[in-house]
Amino acid sequence: MSLPRFLQPAPLVALLLASGCVPPPTAAISPANPTPAVAAAEGVPLDSPGLVSAADPRAAEAGAQMLRLGGSATDAAIATMLALTVVEPQSSGIGGGGFLVLGDAAGGVETIDGRETAPKAATPQWFYVDGKALAYGDAIPGGRSVGVPGNLRLAAMAHNGKGRLAWRTLFQPAIRLAREGFAITPRLRTILAAASRTGALDPDARALYYGSDGQPLPVGTQVRNPALAATLEMIAARGADSFYSGDNATLVASKVGTAPRNPAPMTTSDLADYKAVRRPAVCGMYRAYRICGMGPPSSGATTVFAILKQLERFDLKALGPQNPVSWHLIAESQRLAYADRDQYLADGDFVAVPVAGLTDPAYLASRSALISESTSLGLVQPGTPPGARLAFARAEPQEEHGTTHFVTVDRWGNAASYTSTIEGPFGSGLMVGGYYLNNELTDFNIVPDKDGKPTANRVEGGKRPRSSMSPTLVYGPDGKLRLAVGAAGGVTIPAQVAKAIIGVLDWNLSARDAIALPVIFAPGGDAIFVEKGTTLEAMIPALQQLGHAQVLARSPSFKANAIERVGDRWRGAADPRSEGAAIAP
Repeated sequence: MSLPRFLQPAPLVALLLASGCVPPPTAAISPANPTPAVAAAEGVPLDSPGLVSAADPRAAEAGAQMLRLGGSATDAAIATMLALTVVEPQSSGIGGGGFLVLGDAAGGVETIDGRETAPKAATPQWFYVDGKALAYGDAIPGGRSVGVPGNLRLAAMAHNGKGRLAWRTLFQPAIRLAREGFAITPRLRTILAAASRTGALDPDARALYYGSDGQPLPVGTQVRNPALAATLEMIAARGADSFYSGDNATLVASKVGTAPRNPAPMTTSDLADYKAVRRPAVCGMYRAYRICGMGPPSSGATTVFAILKQLERFDLKALGPQNPVSWHLIAESQRLAYADRDQYLADGDFVAVPVAGLTDPAYLASRSALISESTSLGLVQPGTPPGARLAFARAEPQEEHGTTHFVTVDRWGNAASYTSTIEGPFGSGLMVGGYYLNNELTDFNIVPDKDGKPTANRVEGGKRPRSSMSPTLVYGPDGKLRLAVGAAGGVTIPAQVAKAIIGVLDWNLSARDAIALPVIFAPGGDAIFVEKGTTLEAMIPALQQLGHAQVLARSPSFKANAIERVGDRWRGAADPRSEGAAIAP
C-alpha cells in the first residue's frame, strides 16, 4: 500500500529526512556566558534571570543576553526569533510567521496569532494553472506560496504588552551575527546541499551560502549577511511598521509578483493591512494538569488536548514507555484527534471552528470509548463535536519540514512558548533584504473541494492557513507552571508535543528525556509511523499483533524544545536530534 500523499516526500524533503529597567538604546550586549549550557542542564533557581531553550545555541544565547540585561521572557523570545532569522535561515525568521503563548506567574495565559495571510487577490483556485491543480512540490517554489509575513507584527504586539527592554536592544545580537558572521553548522550545510539540487534558491542566497563551484560552503565557514544586518537595523530604529511599508514592502510585493516561478499578485496594501491578533487561549484539564495552547488557525491546542484527554482513562503510568500497549494507545488516540483536525480546523475568522466541542470532556470521553487496549480501530472517521454545523469535507494534511520552536522564562515567573516558521526548508526560496520569504500558503488545501464539498482549509483572500504549530504551557495542580514545550516538524508537531507531555506527566521523565523519547505518528488511514532506529522500530511486530496492519519505520525529522519547573529550579531541554541548546544567562 502506498504512503498517504502528505507523507510522500517532495524531492528536497526526501533528502532532508537522512534550529525592571529599560537600558538606553546603546546598552552594551554582554559577551556569552562561558558555561550556559551546563547551568541550564543542572537547572537554575526560579529567582535567577531565567532560561532559554532554542534550536540553535547562538539564538538561545541572544535570548539569554536579554535576560541578563533584566529583560522579560517576551524580550528574550523576540531576540531569539530575530537571531534564528540569521543562524537558522532554513526554518524561520522575519519572512515568516508564528504563534506565541505567554503565561504569567499567576497562571494567566494569552496567545498571539502571527500567522501569515493570503493576499486579498487569492481565490480557492489559487494553486491552479490552466484549470489543473499544481502538485504540492510544484506549488512551493516562487511567489504563489508566499503569505504576508506575521512575525514582526506579533513581536511588536507582544513587546508593547510585555517587553521591558528597548525595542532596538532586542535586535542587537541578531544584527551582530549578521554583520560579523556566523558559522555554517552541519545541519544547515546538509539542508543547503539538498536545496542546491532543487534550483529553488534565490541568486542572492546562492551568493551567501554557495561557492563558485555551486556547492554549499563547508561546515564552519563564517557567513556574513550585510543585507540582513541592514534590514534588522532599519526595523530596530524605525519599528515593525517599517517592515510593512516603504521600501521593504515594495521589495516584497515586487519579488512575489515577478518571481521566476509561480509569480503571484501581492500588493503593498496586503502588507500594510496585516495585523497580528490576540486569540483566546485554549485550555483544558488532563488529569490534575491544565494544558493551554494556541487556538485556530492553529490546530495545535485542540489536537494535543484531544490526544491527551482521550488517553486519560488509561493507566499510562502503570503501562510505562517500554510497553507496546502504551504506544498502541497513543497511536489510536492520534488517529481520532487527527481525523477531527482534518475535518474542522481552519482560520476561525472564516470558518466556525467548534473549538469548545472539540475540547469538550464528554465528547472526548465518547471518542476515547472507541479505543481498545487489545486491538486497533483501523480506519477512523471524524466525530461530530457539539457545535459542529458546517458540512465541510475532510482533506488530507500536508507535511512541512521547516519551523522552529523556542521557550523562555524570566525572573518574575513569566514564560513564553513561541513557534516560528517559514514552512519548508528556505520557504519559497525567495530572498528579500537578506531574509527568506515563507511558503506558508501551501499549508492551505491546494484542491479546495472534495467529494463535491468545500474544505474548511481552502484558500481565500486574507485568510490564514491551518497550522500544526503547538506552543504549549502546562500548569500543575498547584497552579504554577510545570512545563513550556513545543516542536517543529509539520503535521507531526501535535504528536511530538503530546508525547513529551505524557513523558513528563505520566512517566515521570525529565523534559529532556521525554523529548528524546521516540515518536509514533498515526495521522489517518491504516498506517502508523515509528521512528527508525529506536525501540519503537523493535516494537513493530507487537504493534502488528495489536491490529496495526501497516507499521512503517521512518527517519526522524523532529526538533523540540522545553523548559520545566522541578522543585525550586528551572531546567531546560533541547531535542538530541537537533543542534539545539538550553542557555542560562
